[in-house]
Amino acid sequence: MIVKLVIILVVLKGWGEMQRNTAGIDAGGSLIKMVYQENERMHFKKFPINEQDSAISWLKLSVPSLKVSLTGGKSSVIQKKYFPESVIIPEFQATYEGTRFLLEAENKSIGETYLIVNIGTGTSWHVVKGDKVERILGSGIGGGTFTGLGSLLTKVRGYHQLTVLTEEGNKGNVDLMVKDIYESGESPISGELTAANFAKGIRLKSSEADRMASLSNMIAETIVLLTSQAATIHQVKSAVIIGSTTVGNNPLRQALESYMNMVGVTPVFLEKGEYCGAIGAHITV
Repeated sequence: MIVKLVIILVVLKGWGEMQRNTAGIDAGGSLIKMVYQENERMHFKKFPINEQDSAISWLKLSVPSLKVSLTGGKSSVIQKKYFPESVIIPEFQATYEGTRFLLEAENKSIGETYLIVNIGTGTSWHVVKGDKVERILGSGIGGGTFTGLGSLLTKVRGYHQLTVLTEEGNKGNVDLMVKDIYESGESPISGELTAANFAKGIRLKSSEADRMASLSNMIAETIVLLTSQAATIHQVKSAVIIGSTTVGNNPLRQALESYMNMVGVTPVFLEKGEYCGAIGAHITV
């Protein structure tokens, strides 16, 4: 992780002489993510979106005389309230520019044609072909589903606490698995695959951790299914996974990786992928 961050800083060194005390802010549905450059170094910080007052105060105190560029669904609100002279970069453009920058900075070569799968509060798909990028698909399944539905299925609140709970669970206590249907018979596909999400309902005793494991798996399966279809239609083999939802969420990340490999799509995870929008806003101005 340290080596990759050093690579990012080295790539940025050439900008340092021209850009000082500049920041890119990605204000989304759940988080406000900041990337600011000071003295040839790039720094990263994020806050819950409902703490935007504290976030902006911290940023202004840390880096006085800021030049700011914004992106994300709440960027106009942030601009009006805090940075009236800032520039707003279209969200999809910022996402693409940030992704392209990090692929180069982290030395990940995947060719000129690939998908970007941005798993934030919801999930958005983009296809990249050379210098052209197009948003092709969106889904309400994402990090908001994980935290929102997770809080309904359990008594736990908070993203981190829910990810910890997920790791302790067994989805097989909630989901109907292929092996449950075929039992001792020979299955035409892996018995560990899901036949129906949450199908066991209250028939079997399950814990909150089991329900979270099932939820996380359902989110992963849905995202991979849509990614596979998009990859087939657009004839691509790789998908760059970005956004904040996979950060610190090992069960979700592992499931995404496993299922994508299963359907023939190579997943690429970026070290700082959750900051693609903020980076893109920062470097586009």
